[in-house]
Formats: sequence, C-alpha cells, structure tokens
Amino acid sequence: MPSASPSAAETVAHKLPDITVSVRQTFGIDSDLQVPAFSTPTEHVPDVDDAYKFDRDTTLAILAGFAYNRRVMVQGYHGTGKSTHIEQVAARLNWPCVRINLDSHISRIDLIGKDAIVLKDGVQITEYREGILPWALQSPTAIVFDEYDAGRPDVMFVIQRVLEVEGKLTLLDQNKVIRPHPAFRLFSTANTVGLGDTTGLYHGTQQINQGQMDRWNIVATLNYLPHEDEVAIVLAKAPNYDDEAGRKMISSMVALADLTRAGFINGDISTVMSPRTVITWAENTRIFDNDVAFAFRLTFLNKCDEIERATVAEYYQRCFGTELKETGIRAGRA
Repeated sequence: MPSASPSAAETVAHKLPDITVSVRQTFGIDSDLQVPAFSTPTEHVPDVDDAYKFDRDTTLAILAGFAYNRRVMVQGYHGTGKSTHIEQVAARLNWPCVRINLDSHISRIDLIGKDAIVLKDGVQITEYREGILPWALQSPTAIVFDEYDAGRPDVMFVIQRVLEVEGKLTLLDQNKVIRPHPAFRLFSTANTVGLGDTTGLYHGTQQINQGQMDRWNIVATLNYLPHEDEVAIVLAKAPNYDDEAGRKMISSMVALADLTRAGFINGDISTVMSPRTVITWAENTRIFDNDVAFAFRLTFLNKCDEIERATVAEYYQRCFGTELKETGIRAGRA
C-alpha cells in the first residue's frame, strides 16, 4: 500500500481512494491495519447499518481484499449475513459496491453486454450496450457475486478471466480489451467451497474447477452469530423491547432461531431463520399487540413446508414453554 495518499488531481482524474481509515477505530478490531477509503460516498455506496455486528476474522479478510486487491470468497450457511458483511465493510469505506446474484437467469450476455436496437434521430440503429462486468471493471467498484457456487458454466468462465489481479476482459464482439481500474475489487459469497452440494442442503450448487478456486486469494468462513451478540443486534433494531421482559422474549426468539439452524444443518427442516427473520418477528410482534405466537406464524411458520411445521412448532414449545396452537398464543409480554 502506498505510504502517501494520491494527490487531489490524481484522485479526481482516476477516482482513487483519497483517505485511509483505521481498522481499530472504525471496526473495533485490534489491528494496526490502515485501509484506503473514499472521503465522500456515491450513489452505489451501501447505507451504513450502525447496529451491524462484525465478525473479526471475516472482517479482516474482506478488508485485506479492499486494501491489497485480493480476491475474497466468503463461505457459510444460508442466513449468516455473508453479502451484508461485505456491504457493511464497503459502507464504512465509502467504496461503491454492487451485488449480482448468480442465479440460473444470469447469462454471459447479462455480464458482458449485447447489441440492442435503439431509436436515434428517428432511425433504428444497432448499438452495443455494456454489461455490468465491463462497467464495474472500469470503475472504482467492488462487485459481489452472490451464490457463486450456483453460477452457470458459461458465466463462470467469463468471471475466471477477471479473477487475476491484472485480469483483462476481452470483448470479442467489440475488438476491445478492458483493463481493470486500480480501485476495482472482486468478492463472492458461497454456501459451499467449490466442492458441490456434499450435504444435500443446497440443491443447484455446482462444483467449481480447481483452476478457478485457486484464483481466489482468500477464503473466509462466516458462521452464525453467538447467541448474546444476536440478541444485542435484535434489541438494537427493536429498542422498545430493551427491558427485562423484552430481553427475555428476544433471547427466546434467538434460541428458537438457533434450533432452526441446527435442524437445517441436520437435514430436519429445509427453511432456516436468519437474524433478519428474528428482527422481523420482533417487529411484527409489536404490530400484533405482543402476540408472539401469531407473529411467529406470519413471519416464519407459514413459509415452512407443511410436513415440517410440527417440528418447528416443537422448537417453539421448547423455547417459550407453550404449545403453538392454530389460533396463536399470547406468550409475550402483557
């Protein structure tokens, strides 16, 4: 990393980071690392979530990606907040960040671009429309490929071209070679580590060839939050429950979420509660006059397979001490 910040003229001309931030001060992590950042946000910078809880190891891995232009993959179970983690780091660096979900509908054309018929001066002409990848590659943007292990083969080979730090993108149709911007960064999230769905939990994931996996410089694993940390996050989002009775209720909600995650990992249920689901449940409980059971049914239970609802209802009974009846139970605060 350069010892001095770029000049103001260079920053304007090339849109390079113009400040550095302290990891210790900004992220509360015991590290002397200084990370380049932008002094002002743009429209593509994610919003800061002040209640977000950073995982130390994952945060350092992501920060290394920003500071040293490393290609970083964050792997972990559904609902652990992998993509959000990258976004929240970017938000504190004022670094533009764009997420792309590599579902079955994303094709090579979507990434690279295509010819389109447009009307100009009353005449129809064919004009090349740039895809998201060439645009991001030429700008100070962090691109995040979500569900990386579910990408189509034609898409994966396009991405492989730019995985190298100096990776250039060749647009054959345009006879053009695009060189990456100095502040371009590349991240991905995945449920597996490129070995395919060995557990039976993530249908649709693919094996990633070893040549491509080798191009990811850093692979971090993000697990679910510790119980007390998640309780603190939910309370920060739903501060009206921050009293003795409310904290007890939120703790029971998080305990139930923990049971769904263990059940998901064990293959007992196919739907899992993320921290976001718990926050929504707490908010819905307030909307429905503190009827915890009714809010739980509308927030999560109705999303579950009917065959699995008895198992989920058992989780509820274990955490709240009351059965989850069809009419709903008022198990929360008075």
